[in-house]
Amino acid sequence: MLPPVGPAQAAALLAAAIAVTVLCAGDVVARSYPFGPRTRSVNDLGNQYVPFHAHLWDLLHGRGDGGLLFNWQSGFGTGFLPDLGTYLTSPFALLVVVFPRDEIDLAVYVITALKVASAGAAMAWLLLRLRPGHWWAAGLLGASYALCGWTVSTAAYNLMWLDGLIALPLLCLVGEWALKGRRPVLGVVVVAAAWIANFYTAYMATLAAGLVLLLRLWLSDLPRRRKLAAAGRAGLTAALGMGLAAPLVAVVYFGSSHASPGRFTRFAPVGTEVLLGRLLPTTYSFGSPPVYVGITALVLALALPFHRAVPHRVRTGWTLLALGVTLSMQWEPTYLLWHAFAAPQGSSYRQAFVVCALLVIAAWHSLSYGPPDRRALCAAGALLTLIAALAGGSDVVRFFAWPVLLVAAVCALGGLALLGRAGGGFTVLGGRRIAPAGLAVLLLIGGQFGEATATSAVATRLRFGHMDDYAPWGDRQQRQTEVIAEADGWPRYRTDPGREQTVGNDPLLVGGQGAQYYSSHTSGILSSTLTALGGGWTSGGRSLQSLDNAVTDVIFSVGARVHSPPDPHQNWFPQDGSEVTVTRQDVPPLVTVRPYAASARTRVAAFGPSPYRNQELLLGARVYTVPRLTLRTGAGTRPDRGDDARPGLRIGAPAHGAAARKPSITARCPAGSEVYLWAPHFSGTAWLAGPSTHLLTGRFRSDHPVTKIASMQRLGTVPASGRLRISLSPDKTGTVPEGAVGCLDTARLDTVVRRLKATGAAEVTVSDGTIRAELPAGSRGTAVVAAPRIAGWRCAAGGAPAVPAREYYGLIAVPLDGTSTSVTCTFHPPGLRLGLAVGGVALVGPVLLGVLTAVRRRRARAPAP
Repeated sequence: MLPPVGPAQAAALLAAAIAVTVLCAGDVVARSYPFGPRTRSVNDLGNQYVPFHAHLWDLLHGRGDGGLLFNWQSGFGTGFLPDLGTYLTSPFALLVVVFPRDEIDLAVYVITALKVASAGAAMAWLLLRLRPGHWWAAGLLGASYALCGWTVSTAAYNLMWLDGLIALPLLCLVGEWALKGRRPVLGVVVVAAAWIANFYTAYMATLAAGLVLLLRLWLSDLPRRRKLAAAGRAGLTAALGMGLAAPLVAVVYFGSSHASPGRFTRFAPVGTEVLLGRLLPTTYSFGSPPVYVGITALVLALALPFHRAVPHRVRTGWTLLALGVTLSMQWEPTYLLWHAFAAPQGSSYRQAFVVCALLVIAAWHSLSYGPPDRRALCAAGALLTLIAALAGGSDVVRFFAWPVLLVAAVCALGGLALLGRAGGGFTVLGGRRIAPAGLAVLLLIGGQFGEATATSAVATRLRFGHMDDYAPWGDRQQRQTEVIAEADGWPRYRTDPGREQTVGNDPLLVGGQGAQYYSSHTSGILSSTLTALGGGWTSGGRSLQSLDNAVTDVIFSVGARVHSPPDPHQNWFPQDGSEVTVTRQDVPPLVTVRPYAASARTRVAAFGPSPYRNQELLLGARVYTVPRLTLRTGAGTRPDRGDDARPGLRIGAPAHGAAARKPSITARCPAGSEVYLWAPHFSGTAWLAGPSTHLLTGRFRSDHPVTKIASMQRLGTVPASGRLRISLSPDKTGTVPEGAVGCLDTARLDTVVRRLKATGAAEVTVSDGTIRAELPAGSRGTAVVAAPRIAGWRCAAGGAPAVPAREYYGLIAVPLDGTSTSVTCTFHPPGLRLGLAVGGVALVGPVLLGVLTAVRRRRARAPAP
């Protein structure tokens, strides 16, 4: 007796229900959001994906500065289409529109759960299309795929990758349609949707689906000509689908090519014991392949080579495919092939979900021919014992894994043995053998539920323990949003969310327009420019931080700056009890006129080693005094010099229990000037003797100097004596450069501001990817737009034709000859034109296929003469 729906629908519903229930149950056990006090926003989930979804919410509700083409809020202006294609083109992302803005974390959680459920449903549907079987078994294995180790340990906080988890079984279905010559247009649409949703994991899923199709062709009894025809249909379907996705994929590709290099790790295969250990429940480590699929699926896959009811070619083919793809993760050439020939930055083994899918499909072939007999189960049990013994010495297997493994193994082996006694287990709801079959199903589903819940909870807790984590939306973010909205004056001036950031993309999360920007597409020219001006960053230059500096605020027209206390959730530094405040500064407009012509000497490469002199180059006036300084250790001696990676004088952290005397810097500057300290490789706090003290919050990993550098900090005002003393409290070994101190003459800066305002734009208007400025008559020299000169900008002075924008020390520049009174710059996303051309050509394919299909159907229905 079947449920009121068909077997495929029933299997899909069961898989989705188990997947969602286990995912939520795991978070309940881990006491993680939204079922407990622990945040789930770890690493890039809190830094990138939640803020990007918040920005999508703003765009869908008609808010936000910019549009689909350009984002004026981050990085002083950056292209948005690459970020959209990387993080937000999944159809599930649109669900943010139905949630309140202050429940954006809940929206992302619901989207994650729905994606996991959809992946399970898609796999269950695929299994029944590959080979007939019982619906509950397909649902159970579909849930095993959806809750694999890759999902709960890696993709749960990289939710855009979950689209690849959904795409893989769907693309395998497309292969089945190509094999049978069915649904050619729908196949193209499915491929295009998969590549648009997330082209990165869709690429891996496409490779996997191709391997599955090749094996299916080898196992089929079709003549060679029909096999070649089926392979040709599949290749054409994939090519047309990828062609339809080309407008987005091309933009993402070119966005990545112009991005800051970031920090990439070199491939190093994990040990065999670690690889085998990740097959077991409740195992976890950041840099190992998470190939857990549940003990039931694993036992079935291990039993397949010994299952005599399965044809020999089927056993051999699926076993060798799963084993070969698993080994391909351990060899650098094939590892790079899976990752599109680019070593990933961050988590490795992102293709592990392919191995999980193949293990589940192998398990289905083992079960769909009937439960494994005693011989096959004994062999599978022996292999499982061997895997556990070999993995026992690895760090990924912790003490609590053994009881979970034991219970899961008993449930899996006992359930499968009972199924064999029940004559295949296909009369669960009727017949004489209902009791053993019912108990078998209960054991299999119950065991899967328990071990998957435990594995998800362990991954969540251990992730929380060793990754950066960020608080969900709360009072801090709400207060920041209110203050920024009140101070906002865009596009007359920018409002920076502030140096004390909550996440790496504060402008997207709480509003404003600042330097902060964290993305895979952070442009190299933006990162280089801000670094040369004294800015700080993390993630190898891809996560840029706000620069609280009066000169750069003038350069980038930051007229309002928010000051927040340190985020209590981060606990980087002690709380000072301060409130969220705003300071305002008189700044020129977004477009100013400089008397100099933009040339090769005004590029980013022309910057020197001193950020103070670089700021003056971009400002066009001398406003700093950079004094000679004297640096002394806590013992009063001159420190040693650092290495090439960390130039300057080396300062070590004081030993535990050492005397309270701190390292110090002394120098002389004009009285009343503002003191800044630039120490990119210093970690700790710094303060100026006397009133007006602030903390230097430079943070970095000392063993990886290219990973994180600190931003320039304002420390206070030079006393009347002109002699200043800066005390340092390092928390780890670092360096202070020779020209670390800069003293700003604020009166000179005010004079420069008045001049730039007098010669700058009278009015500036900004739309999605266009900025237009009305200039005073007779303006000569160069119009400089306070936005980075990233690829894609084209500008025109007056009525002249638009040409590629020039560069003025990293900013957009337009030559002026004295006859133009306006400047217009428009952003054209690199790769969009090429992608549209390819997409237009590819669109012809499904249209022709649709027409041919309609003609064939019409002829088939016509009566014979």
